[in-house]
Amino acid sequence: MNDTTAAPLEATQQDAVYAHLRQWVTVGRFLPGERLKIRNVAAELGVGLMPVRAALQRLAAEGALVNVPNAGVAVPRLSVAEFDDLLQIRMLLEGEAAERGAGRLQPEQVQALQALCDRMAQSLQQGRRDDYLAANEDFHVILYRAAGSPTLWGLIDTLWLKAGPISNQLFDTPASAPVLNDAHEDVMKALKRGDTAGVRRAVEKDIFVAGQFLRARLRAA
Repeated sequence: MNDTTAAPLEATQQDAVYAHLRQWVTVGRFLPGERLKIRNVAAELGVGLMPVRAALQRLAAEGALVNVPNAGVAVPRLSVAEFDDLLQIRMLLEGEAAERGAGRLQPEQVQALQALCDRMAQSLQQGRRDDYLAANEDFHVILYRAAGSPTLWGLIDTLWLKAGPISNQLFDTPASAPVLNDAHEDVMKALKRGDTAGVRRAVEKDIFVAGQFLRARLRAA
């Protein structure tokens, strides 16, 4: 294989590995403070060390990970003040995206949201946290991207990178599971009423309620 063919293939693999790891960070696959070992990540993805190293450094440049001297990269820990700031900005931006998106959803998208809402309820009942987090991400992606604003979506996506690692700790508090899907059900009720402002309030409630559980975990730590 000549160099002109190898270079695009290598770049494509690096992009694929980056996208995969970025999604893992966003849904809370890695926990705050966790060190990511290149060899272990490469083995799990079934790829070589170089694309993983490049992807991890790219995520560190975005602030999703931090470089640790002589120890590779790790997931950053948020202070309470940093978390509070992140929570307020998320409520502001995601509330705006939700209200805009609610007015532009197609019927098939509303059906997809209902299916995801039902899936989240079932995942919570069965204690399947990874499936809940994956369905939760899909739910919000559909709603926010319907707003039709790449700029707004890009800002939200960046914030998710910072919020993702701590989101897994939602399930460390038993009291959270019974209420985590309430706001999603409120979103569906508001959509059926054609109440876009109600969708915004429901999304803000979703972020706020989850945030209180996570904030309590941060303070305890």
